Amino acid sequence: MKTAFITRSTLYTAPGGDTIQVLQTARSLRKLEIDVDVLLTSEEINYRKYDLLHFINIIRPADILYHLGKTKKPFVLSPVLVDYSEYDRSQRKGLSGMLLRQFSANRNEYIKTFARWVKGKDSLKSKSYIWKGQRKSIREILQKASILLPNSETEYRKLAELYGTATAYVVVPNGIDTALFSPDANTKKDEKFILCAARIEGIKNQLNLIKALNNSSYTLMLAGSPAPNQKGYFNACKKIAAKNIHFREYLPQETLLNYYKEAKVHALPSWFETCGLSSLEAAAMGCNIAITEKGYTREYFRNDAFYCDPGSPESIFNAIESASKHTGHAELQERILHDYTWQKAAAITAESYKKAIS
Repeated sequence: MKTAFITRSTLYTAPGGDTIQVLQTARSLRKLEIDVDVLLTSEEINYRKYDLLHFINIIRPADILYHLGKTKKPFVLSPVLVDYSEYDRSQRKGLSGMLLRQFSANRNEYIKTFARWVKGKDSLKSKSYIWKGQRKSIREILQKASILLPNSETEYRKLAELYGTATAYVVVPNGIDTALFSPDANTKKDEKFILCAARIEGIKNQLNLIKALNNSSYTLMLAGSPAPNQKGYFNACKKIAAKNIHFREYLPQETLLNYYKEAKVHALPSWFETCGLSSLEAAAMGCNIAITEKGYTREYFRNDAFYCDPGSPESIFNAIESASKHTGHAELQERILHDYTWQKAAAITAESYKKAIS
């Protein structure tokens, strides 16, 4: 079987969790003897080479519509449904914040798509998106998909609630690379070392994390580069950061591994998380997890994490302090190593491919 992963044009220039999801799933699928090409939506694609197409990121429907207009090949979809609406309404500053507070979540994504296109930061190959809009475009894609592959049951329910989809689906949980991330009993954790591995941008909420830990007894390391359109946010983070806050640029997973070993807590108080891949990796390495309550995180971490309100630095501090004092979650480690691996994700994906083609 030959499959094409077709994903956002900025997959490599602005790496995020979906970058890891795509590359690791493709790598594991190849080990199952499925021939996978990872392609960008901006590329010209010879669809005849493939038995099946696999699209990523439903919140960028214009990317997908263009290709659906070029081919009748069957396709599956990993929605990676992120809800920016709370962040857009309550946290965005300046003219963009004033504008986005006036409209619905779908209208806001429509506006942001045009803004990226006009500024030359992304492409808009599907002109039909202009008159269809965000919601209608998403509904059309969902109806045409052979199978949906959400990363959690919660994500699918949210998709059905927002867009009324009745398309068949199979949950494909996010995972970790077990060759890299596994418990290390010989490493002693530093209870005062807090790690946050994430791209620096408003929705990841590093600003409130800094406010929570500024001038405290904890050392916070922010491992991540600023998102391309978030330099102002990054500068705001650096401006208020006290001496106990440290910044590192994007680190490859092999380097990040050493910080996971040392940190007692991994903190990710985002305004929304589908899962938090870095939190999964950190938990597999024995870190306690302080994480947002917004999104689909509870399906992954259940009662084995310390949840916080991203809008409250006090809540973030309390979650981190509780996590730093906790002895550990061996059950969470075991569950991740058993249920949340890229090998398992690929096996479920491969079976879904067979169903989609048949």
